[in-house]
Amino acid sequence: MNPPMPATRLPREQVHALLKAMPKAELHIHIEGSLEPEMIFAMAQRNGVKLPYASVQALRKAYAFSDLQSFLDIYYAGASVLLNEQDFFDMAWAYLKRAAADGVVCAEIFFDPQTHTERGVAMAVVIQGLSTACARARAELGVHAQLILCFLRHLSEASALETLEAALPWREHFIGVGLDSSEDGHPPEKFARVFERARSLGLHAVAHAGEEGPPAYIWSALDVLQVQRIDHGVRCLEDPSLVQRLATLQMPLTVCPLSNVKLCVSPTLGQHPLPALLAAGLCVTLNSDDPAYFGGYLLQNYTDCFDALPSLGVADAYALARNSLQASFAPEADKARWLQGLERCFESVPSS
Repeated sequence: MNPPMPATRLPREQVHALLKAMPKAELHIHIEGSLEPEMIFAMAQRNGVKLPYASVQALRKAYAFSDLQSFLDIYYAGASVLLNEQDFFDMAWAYLKRAAADGVVCAEIFFDPQTHTERGVAMAVVIQGLSTACARARAELGVHAQLILCFLRHLSEASALETLEAALPWREHFIGVGLDSSEDGHPPEKFARVFERARSLGLHAVAHAGEEGPPAYIWSALDVLQVQRIDHGVRCLEDPSLVQRLATLQMPLTVCPLSNVKLCVSPTLGQHPLPALLAAGLCVTLNSDDPAYFGGYLLQNYTDCFDALPSLGVADAYALARNSLQASFAPEADKARWLQGLERCFESVPSS
C-alpha cells in the first residue's frame, strides 16, 4: 500500500532531505563517465599518459558539448588513462562511495570493454577491477552493485559478438548487456544477433534508444532486441502509440535529466519532459548517466529537477524512487526490503 502523501507542498529543504533519505536505485550510470578530472590527471601521472589538456581547469572548460559526439570525443580521451586493475577499482569505488552518500541502495553499472580492449587493456583487467569494487560496496556500503556490459554501437556487430565471447570467462561478474555510444545512424537492429546470444546466456538486456535517435529506435529496441529497459527514451513523446505501448508494458525508462540538458536534448531543465513522461503513466526513473561530465550525480539530478520543475511533488518523488527499485534486476527479496524502507521513509513525511 502506498503511504499517504502530504496535502501541502513541503519546503525546499524538506524536499531535498526526503530526496536524499529515500532508498533508490541508479540504473543508468556509465562508470567511465564518473571519472572526475582530478582522478584523470592523477591516473595519467601514475601511468605515464600524456593528456591533451594542460590542467584540470582546462579539461573542465572543454565540457561545453554541442551534441553526443562532442561529448564522446572527450569521454574516450579521459578513458585513456585507465590501464591497470587498480585504475578500474579506484574509479568504481569513488563512484560507489558517492552513490551510497546519495541514498543509492542498488547500482547497475554500465561499462564499455571495447573502449579499453581496443587500447590493449585485457578484459580481465577491466572486469576484475570493477567487480572487486562492486563486491566491496556490497560488503562495506550496503550498495547492491552489479555490472552491465555495454557494446559500442558505432562499432560493428561482429566486434560486439567478439567482445561478449571474450567476457564469458568472467560471466559471473556481470548481469546483463546494453547498447550505448553514438545513437544516430546505428539502429538497434544492427545488433540483433549479439542480443539474441546474450539472452540465450541468461543475461538481462537494455539499450539506449530515443535520446538523439528517433522513436523508431525505441520500437526496434523492444521488438528486435527484446530489451527489459529503455535507456533514455525521452523522444517517445513524439509517438503517441509508442507512449501507450510503453505505459501498458510499464517498460522502465532510465531518464537522465542533467545529461539531456548538457547534450542539448532538452533546452533547459525547466523545459525537460519529465513531468509529461510521468503524466503519461510511464515507468520513469532518474539517473546520472555520465555524472563527471554532466554536472551531477544521482541526488543532484533529483534535487535540480524538483527545483526547476515546480509541478513535481512528493508523490512524484515516491513514484520515481519506487520505479527505480522495481525496475532493477536485483533479487525480489532485496527489492521487497528496499520498498519497505521507502514506505517507512514516506510515512514520516508530515501530512500538513
